[in-house]
Amino acid sequence: MAAPGPGKVTEKVFYKQEGVFIHPSCGKIEEQDSLIPGTLRVIEKDAEIIVDWNPVEETLDSSNIRCTVKDSSSVVELTPAPEDRVVRGISHQSSYEAEWDMVNAVSFKKKLFSNGGVHSPLTVQSKWSFLFSLADLKSIKQNKEGMGWSYFVFCLRDDVVLPALHFHQGGSELLLECLEKYVLLCESEQDRRVLLVNWENKSLSQSFENLLDEPVHGLLHKLKKDPYVATMVGFSKVTNYLYGTLRGSDTSTQRRPPQEMADFLSDAIPDLKINQQEESGFEVITRIDVGTRPEVHRRDPVSVLEWIESMDSEGRIGNVEHIKHIIFKGGLCHGIRKEVWKFLLGYFPWSSTKEERANLQKRKTDEYFRMKLQWKSVSEEQENRNSRLRDYRSLIEKDVNRTDRTNKFYEGQNNPGLILLHDILMTYCMYDFDLGYVQGMSDLLSPVLYVMENEVDAFWCFVSFMDQMHKNFEEQMQGMKTQLVQLSTLLSLLDSGFCSYLESQDSGYLYFCFRWLLIRFKREFSFPDILRVWEVMWTGLPCENFHLLICCAILESEKQYMMERNYGFNEILKHINELSMKMDVNDVLSKAEAISLQMMKCKDLPQAVCEVLGLKSNSVPTTVGGFSEENVAKKTHHKSPPQNVSVPVLAANGTQRNSLPKSIHTLSA
Repeated sequence: MAAPGPGKVTEKVFYKQEGVFIHPSCGKIEEQDSLIPGTLRVIEKDAEIIVDWNPVEETLDSSNIRCTVKDSSSVVELTPAPEDRVVRGISHQSSYEAEWDMVNAVSFKKKLFSNGGVHSPLTVQSKWSFLFSLADLKSIKQNKEGMGWSYFVFCLRDDVVLPALHFHQGGSELLLECLEKYVLLCESEQDRRVLLVNWENKSLSQSFENLLDEPVHGLLHKLKKDPYVATMVGFSKVTNYLYGTLRGSDTSTQRRPPQEMADFLSDAIPDLKINQQEESGFEVITRIDVGTRPEVHRRDPVSVLEWIESMDSEGRIGNVEHIKHIIFKGGLCHGIRKEVWKFLLGYFPWSSTKEERANLQKRKTDEYFRMKLQWKSVSEEQENRNSRLRDYRSLIEKDVNRTDRTNKFYEGQNNPGLILLHDILMTYCMYDFDLGYVQGMSDLLSPVLYVMENEVDAFWCFVSFMDQMHKNFEEQMQGMKTQLVQLSTLLSLLDSGFCSYLESQDSGYLYFCFRWLLIRFKREFSFPDILRVWEVMWTGLPCENFHLLICCAILESEKQYMMERNYGFNEILKHINELSMKMDVNDVLSKAEAISLQMMKCKDLPQAVCEVLGLKSNSVPTTVGGFSEENVAKKTHHKSPPQNVSVPVLAANGTQRNSLPKSIHTLSA
């Protein structure tokens, strides 16, 4: 059994739950029936995953993370620290919003069992502290359903049994979800309350981790009920089921017959066809030389001064294309994101004045709270007869409780940020009831609310973002199918050899990129980095579907590593998943931009590629960021003798194209 750790070291927190109690039942008489409150964490320390419980004093947190205020209305603002504040183009909401006070559901409660966020060990009770490495975990015993507070009992490999931890404030399910990222848990045949750690199967892929967010042992029912949704939204759990449950732990049985997994997935996703060498009807074209890839450099983020200087006396933005260009090249400093994102997302027109934007916000505030009132005023009896609204609410409550909980903005119990996430998503269901809520949408809203710090502005910016992402979440997922086809088209041009390798490993369908596309890299980059990636993409530069070129840039960086090790289907998924939070955002954006410039300089691009990139014609010079590429293309384009290598390419819309006198060449690195 491990003892309390030594002095504080640098650590990464994956899970934190306050109000986790030990109920002592033995020892000294004075300790009988006492309750010891504590904080349970799952952290990474020295490359190890550690489970750590420490007792804390029961006290109130007066700091409440950040200052939270409510103005004259129910529009809630989370006030930033003084050093983050900038002069705002829009003043605080006016008294016209006061009539909507009745709709407000946000309350600010003090957090229990913390002292300004710093753990305070109790000298009398410190002997109860413990921590252990997850590598030493043997099993977890749970309480019976309906038997009071949830509790867990951890048993280690040396058969040491730790004190039972009682979750008075919830969080036990979140803990299991966190642990399942690092260990594979399965029910014991002897006792269903006991979850055994299966280390043999832990190498299985978790490529689409958390998009389904359900325990592995519950997937079989889900797969039988709806294999389409289970496959597309919870792909890591599908692979865990197929390899772990279906094939068992015998490593000799874990080699799939060729095409087994690819056929399974293609059956689950009707009408999705991506480059298959053996299929006929593809556009057959020979190679060309598209020239050398230019070297690109990124600049510093757009500053507050640059943004202010771009406005005239009435607040109109001048030279919009220049502003977009410098945002694309460097992103934004955080101090102006709150205002600039409203323009990038189309909430504010670029040509609007300050007065026009203030009037727009007034109208949009009224519209928002009318929609919010619709679901706030639904009685319990009404909701019992509205299964769709009930299902939407259930999904939202489930997802909100696990969205970015390690971020200061959303951590802790009864966090106002979580309440606003819930309310905005519920109101979006009223705005677009046909779509309602689909898992993954909370990932798109979270950074927007973090930046806006305002309920109404966050909602309308989210609406604009969802207008772009809507097809990703529709029942038929046509947006996902189209993007996977388009990505295949670009990869075929970028490196036909790599595409052939992926097809030979049953990975030609590119499902390992599913999570990237569904929520636009939200879980691949750190929180600050994803803000940068999104604002760069929202400029619409340098071409359409720049996010697909980001995918190409990442895959190009990893292809040699995977091919040299002859990675198969499962290893590719695992490797792509493990790139999460390890990529350099500037390197990725620079390489994606360089690929786009190289493609746009070529006058002989296949028409299918032109359609994906939104180029009107493959023979017309392209303008990027206000600068013509015509002269550059003439200097750098050198045609080499054609090589008769046939490569299948799909049209951007996914249909097969007739043969055209075009050619493809592997782009130079």
